[in-house]
Amino acid sequence: MTHSDVVGFDPIAIERWLPTATDVTGPFTWTRLPGGHSNLTYLLTSADGRELVIRRPPQGELLPKAHDMWREYRIIDGLWPTAVPVAEPIAYVDDRELCEVHFYVMGKVDGAALYSGAEVRDWLPEAARQRAGESFIDTLAALHSIEPADVGLAELGRPDGYVARQLKTWYGSWTASVPFAEHDDPRAHELHELFNANLPEQGPARVVHGDFGPHNCMFSPDGEVTAVLDWEIATLGDPLADFAYSINAWVEPGDAGVYGADPATALPGFPSRDDLVDRYAEATGADLSDLAFYRAFNAWKTACILHGVYARYRAGQKSTEGVDLDALFARIGLSLDVSAERAAEI
Repeated sequence: MTHSDVVGFDPIAIERWLPTATDVTGPFTWTRLPGGHSNLTYLLTSADGRELVIRRPPQGELLPKAHDMWREYRIIDGLWPTAVPVAEPIAYVDDRELCEVHFYVMGKVDGAALYSGAEVRDWLPEAARQRAGESFIDTLAALHSIEPADVGLAELGRPDGYVARQLKTWYGSWTASVPFAEHDDPRAHELHELFNANLPEQGPARVVHGDFGPHNCMFSPDGEVTAVLDWEIATLGDPLADFAYSINAWVEPGDAGVYGADPATALPGFPSRDDLVDRYAEATGADLSDLAFYRAFNAWKTACILHGVYARYRAGQKSTEGVDLDALFARIGLSLDVSAERAAEI
């Protein structure tokens, strides 16, 4: 990629500044990286082969709390000395002479995220999949075992009432999306009432990732998690809600297609959900007697998220090119099916 192809950064200014922030030598090769919640993210390769990642918000008008680079950076900076694997924090910068918005630089981590069975088949041998599951849940247990104040993250968010706030937010999303989606489902309302009436008492607040799944972890070919990615929506909250989200996302063979037609962990060799639940309980000592509630809540939340996405497509706010709207719509109902099934155990 030439300098003229780089969007959102002045490559000359960045390349002049980088050697003052860390031990690198220019010139640099710029490569645009995909994903990352629409943030502009580039791989920078120095003349001596060192790889760094630079990340900034997308261009255009942003919501006040969206795409907070300082939030992401302070989390990886706080977790860097701990047992939670993250990319090395290099520098956070809020200097308009260098960039029109704030940005940060971190080290590049080797590994591959597992978005689907295709990535698993290409990257992770069957013999390494048991270890991948163990490392995945050990990493989450390590995160939930950290006292936020010990790593400078006590002010990351409001520590109490996490699930109650989530219920309010996502129920508001569902009701607001109904006219655009031209679809409602009584179960969304019934489950919302059930959850509000049965809220478990939250234990000590911990850093919760909010989207901890195989798609947001980098794995080595031998199954070790080398880094957890995308801390953009991380906050303080109920670790059991975070754990249940991850358990739901750990798809087993025969599960309904909430997570697509080719889910990563449904292939042979991975440990079962029950294995991961037992391992997490042993590592953290957590009381998992309310796990059915948390799993039901997260499946309902997934339905609300999908419903909102579907509504934006139907309203013409997002391009539908290459999007299977029927499959997306079906996933809303499947998520509510799973939620109702788990809720029956509450």
